[in-house]
Amino acid sequence: MTHLWVRAESRPNEDRVGITPDGVARLIDRGMTVTVEDSARRIIPTDDYAKAGATIAPEGGWVDAPDDAIVFGLKELPEDGTPLRHRHIMFGHAFKGQPAGRVLLQRFKAGGGTLYDLEYLTDDDGRRLAAFGYWAGYAGAAVSLMAWVAQAHGGICGPVHVHASRDHLLQDLRARMDATGLPRPRAIVIGAKGRVGRGASDLLTDLGVPVTAWDMAETAHGGPFPEVLMHDVFINAILAQPGAPVFVPADATGAARTLTVIGDVACDPTSDFSPIKVYDRTTSWGAPVLRVADHPPLDVMAIDNLPSMLPRESSEDYAAQLLPVLEGLDAPDAGPWGRAGRLYHEHVKEV
Repeated sequence: MTHLWVRAESRPNEDRVGITPDGVARLIDRGMTVTVEDSARRIIPTDDYAKAGATIAPEGGWVDAPDDAIVFGLKELPEDGTPLRHRHIMFGHAFKGQPAGRVLLQRFKAGGGTLYDLEYLTDDDGRRLAAFGYWAGYAGAAVSLMAWVAQAHGGICGPVHVHASRDHLLQDLRARMDATGLPRPRAIVIGAKGRVGRGASDLLTDLGVPVTAWDMAETAHGGPFPEVLMHDVFINAILAQPGAPVFVPADATGAARTLTVIGDVACDPTSDFSPIKVYDRTTSWGAPVLRVADHPPLDVMAIDNLPSMLPRESSEDYAAQLLPVLEGLDAPDAGPWGRAGRLYHEHVKEV
């Protein structure tokens, strides 16, 4: 019998969850055992999972879960170096040469566990089956505009926080932009046809920002892309991967440019394949942007858990996409789970 163990998130500012109480009830109806850890900050209350039939465990209890339990979370585990003996479903960020990813793979190798990376749960044609991309793009564009507003007032973007709803976020940001007294900035979104790009474009359009929407056709020539520097705001929605063109080269900080804000929603600065070469580390909720040039300013936003700014919308959307995949956990060596497992074993050999 498959045992899914839903762990509490340990990362600050992470209130999302990958399965709803209705989803838990469906898995239990299929004969699975579901344990959900208690969490005071998860956007969906623990009691709702108990009512759906889940067994409730203390926060952090996954370390003592039965060997056959499959531990399911979203973001990273505590970085304590302990070997990992379970099968884990999570965003591992470990297959593109990231330094922290190598450490994670070493922990799995030491413990004999397996990583099923949520980013690599794909169908037979290689398309991702579930993604937070839309809400990452939506929130990422919002923070990028917050950075633009801060520059308009002569400052730098301050801390960001969770918003109760999309409407609340729009109302707040519209008031901030109106208070500048400036026309709306011009924005370019690259990857506009994907989930991330659609989310970013929708947020910008909701706030009356003119959007230049680029996708594969506009970037197929491989660069350079001087048009990016002619916009006020650039939102990158293209994943770092082999063959990805460079949209903002390292020397762009000193170039003649209109560009003052980069929102790198794909957010993989430590990858060799990053298309944005003017920065080298992620940003945070407390310090949302990295200023990489001063005259004129150029701020890079690269928060890697953006959808948690809208935790309810993003959790419900993602959970609905993922549930049919979770229902296949009874056959972990087949379909998307089999592909994800084989990919892990290919990479862990290199550690």
